[in-house]
Amino acid sequence: MRFFKHILFVTALLITRILAAQDSLTASPAPVPEVPNDSLSAYKFPLFQTLDTNLAQTYPFIHFDYNQYRFYSRTSPNWEKLYVKMHEMIANKDRKLNFYHIGGSHIQADIYTHDMRTFLQTEWEGLPGERGLIFPFDLAHTNNPFNYEFDSPNRWEGHRSVIHHDRDYGVLGASITCDDSASIIRFKYDRTAVAPSFTRLRIFHNKGEFPVELNFGKDEILIIEKRHDPILGYTDVYFTDPLDTFDVQFARTSNSTYTVEIYGFQLSNTDPGISYTAIGINGAGLYTYLDCKYFEEQLSAYPPDFFAFSVGTNDGNVPYSSFDPQLYKSNLEKMMQIVLRANPDCAILLTVPNDSYYHRRYLNKNIARERTVIIELAEKYKVPVWDLYGLMGELGSSKTWMLKGLMKRDLVHFTSPGYHLKGELYFDAFMKWMKQMEERPVQQLTDKDHG
Repeated sequence: MRFFKHILFVTALLITRILAAQDSLTASPAPVPEVPNDSLSAYKFPLFQTLDTNLAQTYPFIHFDYNQYRFYSRTSPNWEKLYVKMHEMIANKDRKLNFYHIGGSHIQADIYTHDMRTFLQTEWEGLPGERGLIFPFDLAHTNNPFNYEFDSPNRWEGHRSVIHHDRDYGVLGASITCDDSASIIRFKYDRTAVAPSFTRLRIFHNKGEFPVELNFGKDEILIIEKRHDPILGYTDVYFTDPLDTFDVQFARTSNSTYTVEIYGFQLSNTDPGISYTAIGINGAGLYTYLDCKYFEEQLSAYPPDFFAFSVGTNDGNVPYSSFDPQLYKSNLEKMMQIVLRANPDCAILLTVPNDSYYHRRYLNKNIARERTVIIELAEKYKVPVWDLYGLMGELGSSKTWMLKGLMKRDLVHFTSPGYHLKGELYFDAFMKWMKQMEERPVQQLTDKDHG
């Protein structure tokens, strides 16, 4: 009898549980917070926009679904303003937009950033833009971007903010000096599909009294005016005709010893389009640029409309126990605030560094920690993130990229094909953002932020 009662109890319990399970299947799911359809964070990006779709088969280890400017906010006032500027520039051919991209050795090489520059200056007819800021790395005895070159018969001494901490630097983070009474610097483009001419040359040099005369040889007859600014430390030279080379002599006008210091050159014109300046020093971290005394004032002299941060490889290239994510976050936020002081409407892009190895042997887990705080800042400032780390395949993926010929054996830097692929991915993500904004309701482009 007891056994029979036990069977009935177990059967009843099983029936109860089955009915409960059926009820749970038909019950309404727990409420999920809704993301408005017009939210930037809710947009469904296409897998490819400008890229060859065959790349998915060529490189199946790449997470192409990460290749987008991902927003973590409903709206992004500054990026919506940038789209309006882009749209009107393309339609009316009536303005210049200043793009900046800052980083370390990946940017000093200026391979994928030059690809981006080339794409932006050739994608739309009638918008050649201008070259922007350049630095004579050749004369500083370090690797120069392949797309232009400097030379001089004089011996110049190079100073980089990463190594020489006893000097004041500008936005480019480097300088060259020469003690000769007369010195010459020559510039020309090299191996580039885009070589915007210039009608104004700005030379960043010593502040205060500048007892130096600038002579331009055969181009001297084309000069309209020379303007010297002793407070900001530059001389502007205006030409009647567009040029694509220059040959400038620095001739000392006094008998006293004087050292000429050059912080960089800016090539400008009146053509509509985009100026794309790459700011990169081998080994630089956020702390490097924060120590550049004249960074903010030089940036403010030519304010950015777009500013991409790709700084973090060197900040995180330390043992796991030595890396402080909150210090990295604080430094990044300080740099963002410098940019926003130069232009409160600037569209800032935060990029997550590529996967890398520490000393070629150890997985660098600091990159994931950088990504966490980058996203926190993206949420706070309503700006997007380009997650190169996720796109590559996250932790340890650089070894796969190396085995496929896309990264060097140091497992930090890319090969030339790798950098060019990175440039294609970067431009594709930008054009996906353009498509996202085109499909966004028109009224959202002018509404006040309510996200």
